[in-house]
Amino acid sequence: MFGRGAAFIALALLTFDPNLLAHGALITTDVGLACFMFLSVYLFYRFVKSPSALRLIMAGVAVGFVLAVKHTGFLVLPILFLLSLSEIIFNVGDRKNIGRDALKLLGSLVLITLIGCVVLWSFYRFRYEARPDGLEMNPPLVEYVKGLKSSEAWPISTAARFRILPESYLYGLVDVRLTADYYTSYVLGRVYAHGVWFYFPVVFLIKSTPGVLGLFLLSLGIIATRRLKRRREIVFLVVPTIFYLLVAMTVGMNIGVRHILVLYVFLYVLIGGASSSLIQGSRKWAYAVAVFLLVHAASSAMAFPNYIPYANEFWGGPSQTHKYLTDSNSDWGQQLKSVKKYLYQRGTQECWFLYFAEGVAEPSYYGIPCKPLPTISTLWLNLPIEVPGSIDGPVLISASNLSGVEFGPGALDPYGQFKLLKPTAVIDRGVFVFDGKFEMPLVAAISKVQKAQNLVQAKQLDQALQEAQAAVALAPDSIHTQMALGDILLEMGQPQQARTSYEKALELARTIEPEFQVRSVASIEAKLATTSPNHR
Repeated sequence: MFGRGAAFIALALLTFDPNLLAHGALITTDVGLACFMFLSVYLFYRFVKSPSALRLIMAGVAVGFVLAVKHTGFLVLPILFLLSLSEIIFNVGDRKNIGRDALKLLGSLVLITLIGCVVLWSFYRFRYEARPDGLEMNPPLVEYVKGLKSSEAWPISTAARFRILPESYLYGLVDVRLTADYYTSYVLGRVYAHGVWFYFPVVFLIKSTPGVLGLFLLSLGIIATRRLKRRREIVFLVVPTIFYLLVAMTVGMNIGVRHILVLYVFLYVLIGGASSSLIQGSRKWAYAVAVFLLVHAASSAMAFPNYIPYANEFWGGPSQTHKYLTDSNSDWGQQLKSVKKYLYQRGTQECWFLYFAEGVAEPSYYGIPCKPLPTISTLWLNLPIEVPGSIDGPVLISASNLSGVEFGPGALDPYGQFKLLKPTAVIDRGVFVFDGKFEMPLVAAISKVQKAQNLVQAKQLDQALQEAQAAVALAPDSIHTQMALGDILLEMGQPQQARTSYEKALELARTIEPEFQVRSVASIEAKLATTSPNHR
């Protein structure tokens, strides 16, 4: 796009980028999406520059790969459409034949999309059904899609009706969209009940190296003053970046810089082109660009070997990331080897561990002797964990759990007391160690609620009632304990007693962090309706 000098600048930026180093080594879809999204756009760029059947097929195959690698790869289609419109507006040659040329380009885009869909189907072995032998998903797609807005549900239902795309792929699209609505956000030290529009701009400012931020601002100035005169190339790099960022800012899934790795790939090529253009105008600028690249590399190298919690020096570096961001920005449960080493050196055999990846990775596999503490994941996976009302440390807590993003802020967070305490140690920038004796009534209540619910499933209602009552005694101002007690009483045929618990739960939902309990209010009101004397 811009020549060899620009290529080496972009390569240097990519090679030392801490976010790509962090996530490129993991078996996840984010870096794959960034690679194939860029490949798709680049091959489409080559096609519009010099159309040929081979280049059209290559672009279509790349589109198929980006569709297959991650569900958000579907955004490649509107991106290519916007690029086609830009090409028609800026670069179609003879204005007299603009209609014909526009139709040819849009027709080519349709063929590229069809090829991409064929490639996507090949990953599903050209089978529509998500499950073999006539088995259905639970719930079926036709029911699952009802959770979406009508404008979102219609295209997926239509694609399912005519079997345009594999059922499993369509099911995944619904799942991704529904999941986004349930995520809380943590940014700049505050927990939000939903996604916030400024999340990814803030993440970019924190997770980009000082060298990248400097070169980015320099590149904006070069483009704004039209010193970079490659309009088509600029469009093919800026349009995907802006569109992808706007989508990321509005979807609401605010859980990590990994969701915008796509932006870095496009921006680094753009920065390479802008910097190279500046150097060609005056060789003195080569020294400034070199300094920015050295700062970029040095800042990244100082995060070695654990790049996940990287934050630039303006924000205090990787040791301070947890104060501003969480989840895959700082703590993805990657510290187990370091935790094992710390406990071994300390000679610890009795401890408690609130581990962010509990239920996915197993600390005991690494020789960590700690007893687990409940997380949202362990509750969702229904992994029974017994916790007394009072525990003795050391207590180890992952940074993501310490932030409160899982349970919510204030009284909703059963581990909130630890935010006010100074840790004895911090392991690998992501696990905080607290020594002492700690009262944990809400944690103990949560474990009893889980046990009570399992006893209900086993039809042992009397024992379930005892556990629920004990949970309420431990944490009477918890929605979960009151709801659990109400559910069991209702199951035992005592609607009036259940109503008392539901009314208490509703009062709590409306007065304690109500923004985080909107869904709870609707659920409680529905249960209260079933206990009404007029209910049939």
